[in-house]
Amino acid sequence: MFNPTGAFSGFSVSDVAVARTFYGQTLGLQVKDEMGSLRLMLPGGGQVFIYPKPDHLPATYTVLNFQVASVDDAVDALTARGVVFEHYDSQEGARTDAKGIARDPNGPTIAWFKDPAGNFLSVIQLPG
Repeated sequence: MFNPTGAFSGFSVSDVAVARTFYGQTLGLQVKDEMGSLRLMLPGGGQVFIYPKPDHLPATYTVLNFQVASVDDAVDALTARGVVFEHYDSQEGARTDAKGIARDPNGPTIAWFKDPAGNFLSVIQLPG
């Protein structure tokens, strides 16, 4: 019988020291050093294991979404800390405004950015 006692996600980065600074100082999250890697403590009790990989290739999808009360406020705060948001103008996909925010009337309000290793992250405001 499969009976796990917990679960966590993980993804790779090219430089653990740079990731520690970004996640700990720029994003202001609790980061713990662990076995040459990082354990990222998430709001609400979740965890992510961030590990070094010499041949790291950034994820081409969103590896971590940060749920926020206001994407506008989060984008402003993170931009002030040097985070650069992605901009999209696709006929078939996402379209973002000047701040990098996708405002879908039928879905969440979301803005994507990358960590220093090129992995996609987002701030997301769910409807309602």
